[in-house]
Amino acid sequence: MHGDHILGLKNPDGSLAFPNAEIKVPGVDWVHWMSDDNMSRAPDAFQKGQFGFNRKIFSDLAGRVTRYDWDKEVAPGITSVDTSGHTPGHTSFVIQSGSQKLYFQGDVTNVPDLFLRNPDWHIMFDSEPEKAVLTRRRVYDVAVSEKMLVSGYHFPFPGIGHVEKAGGGYRFVPAAWSPVI
Repeated sequence: MHGDHILGLKNPDGSLAFPNAEIKVPGVDWVHWMSDDNMSRAPDAFQKGQFGFNRKIFSDLAGRVTRYDWDKEVAPGITSVDTSGHTPGHTSFVIQSGSQKLYFQGDVTNVPDLFLRNPDWHIMFDSEPEKAVLTRRRVYDVAVSEKMLVSGYHFPFPGIGHVEKAGGGYRFVPAAWSPVI
């Protein structure tokens, strides 16, 4: 529930951009971002701004939003995974079809070139920096050990590939692609 992922839900006039879409959010994130107490304790202007974005988008949508828990199938073949740290309820998804799996890691790293190589670094966008570091290592260790395809919002083209161990961190190996079908 960060601005760069939710602000497209509404048009400039406040109407829903996709009026027939089901809107689902992680329950933990909903509780965090809708709490007046949490908003009052936000440590800086950036964090306070995130509360504002969420309230602007969701203030009149509470009855339309489906909240889900981690480790549950949120749609056929799509299971939610706790990847908290970037936000308190940050969630990734394992998307499975038959024996094939894709780990869609949201913002476990929002700058893959930096944070795969240096997973112990953190960035101002992480609500809980130390937890974000632990989550990054856990997620990428799983991706490496299971040889799972990985994708995320901020991954470079082609946006999908594998993660390998590289020194004290990891590296992204983009999937082969063809511009001709």
